[in-house]
Amino acid sequence: MDIQHIDHLVLTVGDVERSVAFYTKVLGMQAVTYGSRTALEFGPHKINLHPAGSSIQPRAQAPQPGAADFCLLTSKPLAEVLEHLRACGVEVTAGPVPRIGAAGTIASVYFHDPDGNLIEVANVLDSSYSTPQAV
Repeated sequence: MDIQHIDHLVLTVGDVERSVAFYTKVLGMQAVTYGSRTALEFGPHKINLHPAGSSIQPRAQAPQPGAADFCLLTSKPLAEVLEHLRACGVEVTAGPVPRIGAAGTIASVYFHDPDGNLIEVANVLDSSYSTPQAV
């Protein structure tokens, strides 16, 4: 296989409407509907929202709200991100802190969505580091 990108990911959520409100307001994503399913789009990416307890198949073995932890990159300075999060009433749990991401050295802030999923929003600081060796 020659895996190149992530196409989409799925979040199991307690309340689809509540999640749509959060992700559109706080992160500026666009809500889209595909038949009876709802997703969030941003750039060329998509997050599908599955309601907890739904019978959508195939699915993870033990889907549950609040089990996700993911990082999103932004070109906005983190000072602006922090100001926006505060204006939206979102509590920042950590950051800015340095991290190593797939894109290189990053600075990140952390917060939770309404289901408790951990969201990391980051700026790329240096993309010239040496890529770690595969094991």
